Amino acid sequence: MKNYLPKVLLVLSILFSQNIIAQEISLDPVTVTSSLTEKRASETGRNIAVIKGEYFQNLPVHSIDDLLRYVPGLEIQARGPMGSQSDIVLRGGTFQQVLVVLDGLRLNDPNTGHFNSYIPIASSEIERIEVLKGASSSIYGSEAVGGVVHVISKAFAAKLKSGDQEAGSSNKAALNLGLTGGEYGLRNANVGAFVQRNKLAVSGGLVSNNADGVQQRGSRGYFHNNTASVSANYALSNDWNVAVRSSYDRRDFAAQNFYTTSIADTANEQVKTSWNQLKVGYKKGKSAFSLDGGYKYVKDQYLFNTRSIQNISKSQLWQGLFTWQQTFTENTTLVTGLNYQNKNISSNDRGDHSINQLAPFVSFSQRIGRYLTVSPSIRFDWRERIGTEAVPQVNISYKKDILQIRGSAGKTIRDADFTERYNNYNKPIVTTGNKIGSPDLKAERSFSYEAGADLFLRDFKLSGTFFQRLQKDLIDYTNTPYAQMPRNENLTPAGTYALAKNIATVNTTGFEVDVQYTRLIAENQKLWLTAGFTQLSSESSDVTPTFYISSHAKLLTNFSVLYQYAGFSFSVNGLYKSRAKQEATSLQAVVSKEYFVMNAKAEYAFLKKTLGIFVQADNVFDKNYSDLLGSPMPGRWLMGGIRYSFVK
Repeated sequence: MKNYLPKVLLVLSILFSQNIIAQEISLDPVTVTSSLTEKRASETGRNIAVIKGEYFQNLPVHSIDDLLRYVPGLEIQARGPMGSQSDIVLRGGTFQQVLVVLDGLRLNDPNTGHFNSYIPIASSEIERIEVLKGASSSIYGSEAVGGVVHVISKAFAAKLKSGDQEAGSSNKAALNLGLTGGEYGLRNANVGAFVQRNKLAVSGGLVSNNADGVQQRGSRGYFHNNTASVSANYALSNDWNVAVRSSYDRRDFAAQNFYTTSIADTANEQVKTSWNQLKVGYKKGKSAFSLDGGYKYVKDQYLFNTRSIQNISKSQLWQGLFTWQQTFTENTTLVTGLNYQNKNISSNDRGDHSINQLAPFVSFSQRIGRYLTVSPSIRFDWRERIGTEAVPQVNISYKKDILQIRGSAGKTIRDADFTERYNNYNKPIVTTGNKIGSPDLKAERSFSYEAGADLFLRDFKLSGTFFQRLQKDLIDYTNTPYAQMPRNENLTPAGTYALAKNIATVNTTGFEVDVQYTRLIAENQKLWLTAGFTQLSSESSDVTPTFYISSHAKLLTNFSVLYQYAGFSFSVNGLYKSRAKQEATSLQAVVSKEYFVMNAKAEYAFLKKTLGIFVQADNVFDKNYSDLLGSPMPGRWLMGGIRYSFVK
């Protein structure tokens, strides 16, 4: 890291040299993710990072996974740029151990966790993203092991006024348009609009990222990634509201060595997602309830090479969520609910499968005195063919003046997805280097605990957290020769495969530090900074290194900085990652022990800041790097564009 540290310090010192006098953004925002109720982050007992949606416009990012790369403590393992495909990792878990939520409903695909970053919402529709770090299965169930990424939209979060209430202050309108062009045939567009008129809020947007000349092993890759979404929220009366969302997401990209280390891999892939959501809410006095329903359909088409049979998999996720919130006193709140899920898949590769899940849960929050808050929760998770399991957790927060001390302990669970159970089961022949599923996989179980503290100063928040996760039967892939495969009817005798298996124990221990700094320097001058440092280690009972456990960062530092002066703005994102080195001699591919990468953007806005022109450089220092073996990321990438923004 010593070669990169001076560059980071130079950028930060320039930005911190300003004369700073006032605060702009709350360092203790209201969140909903940890308990499904609106609470200050300092009352939750959890480490929660909150990123406003407006930073899509201001920071050098192109997609949601681009933005998440620079959230303190969150690791993104990108296979391709600008939303092609990325795995989300929190606190050293596998990518399947992070739950993604959109406006309260789960999005994790029953086919594979590799699709979790395909969040079906245009960036212009995002109000904020809340990243909850650590165990959360007592509220959310399976997959919420490493944490939760919760995307909250403008329409669903809108504070509406019904017709018989005083109108005026709730009228809002916004329109934005951005066009970008650059090297490798880059053509990007980002369009969005939001309108609120008293009892109605409507939002919609489109994001399109395209390029045709990105370098891959011996060839030029491509991607065409598009997301379109629309939502509305309507106040039926003072007490009732109804909200709806519909979206379509299509990713078409070169996927060479995204999943295998085979030299014969020249893959391409298309993933099409549709998402529809309905929410009916009621709130009166100290009582509130909501009924949410969602339907997700995904069609995945994957071609390993021109001589192979295309995999076609269609997955569906049906779900319903009922929640009831009762505020008994200013200090006492109860939330209870019921979650139903039906997951199914139809695939020429994995077969046809279906599973039902049902889970009641209850969460209680009690403030004791002025400073202490205790929040116990429990979920009873019933899964078809597995049975019922209790999942408890307790969070504790003590906040006085500028200091908060917090802690959390709880159980987490995760079931195998359909890929982990059935991958490559229906193919007539599977070549060496491919991943093979195991139908008899046990569910993962773990116990997680953490302790931390937050220091709140006038414009500065410093957080430190120690955490440990003790896991049993964790699911990962291990290189296994043909002779040791439990099922080898369609395998080649000379081959070695990556077999999905349960690992007896995996214990992860870590420490994270988060920094947030925000100031309104003057009426026309602003500064915003976030940074994170995470160090962790995982100890496995399996002597042979497994695929995804060994790939997570052992040390991760990431940051975002935004400085604005009048019509000029300058922003940078950066991350440093240290992990285990990997090599594939057949591909002449290497995952280096460490890398540092930074993106930068400069913009000038005029015509009362409605119109702006910008230049941007991704991977400023032209670093040759990859997050996963065989999937190189682009070098320095120069681009520029225009932006129009109207707010009323």
